[in-house]
Amino acid sequence: MNQKPDPDKLTRVLTESAHQIWSAGLGALSQAEKEGSKLFESLSKLGENIQSHTRSTADVAKQTVSGSRAAATETWDKLEQMFELRVARALNGLQIPTAKDIKELSKRVDKLSRAVDELSAKKTKGKTTAKKKRKKTKKKDEKKKRAKRKKKKAKSAKKKG
Repeated sequence: MNQKPDPDKLTRVLTESAHQIWSAGLGALSQAEKEGSKLFESLSKLGENIQSHTRSTADVAKQTVSGSRAAATETWDKLEQMFELRVARALNGLQIPTAKDIKELSKRVDKLSRAVDELSAKKTKGKTTAKKKRKKTKKKDEKKKRAKRKKKKAKSAKKKG
């Protein structure tokens, strides 16, 4: 029962198999040459379709994100305004001045300070003039007193002498 394989038969089977494989390869090459350009064109069109679809999807996504961003920014701004308003009301209820109140008061204080400075300058100028007049009057009075003393001394000296 143990038969040895026939080497000629094995060679023949291998040769036929190699020939079939070689023929199949040539057939595949021939078919690929015929169908290759069609396949390439088909794949190119498919790729272009996918690319255009991807671009349009990306554009839609970009617009959606932009719209969402704008809506979120608007909502945030409204929330911030509401918060500021409520804080201002709470501070007002506690009678704590707001930044706006402090600005207004600062402006008023500056205006009053300028007015006081102007009045002080006018008053100081008037006082300076009055002081000068008083000094002149005092000097004249002192000269008169000296002159009177000299006259008295001269009279006293005449009487004694």
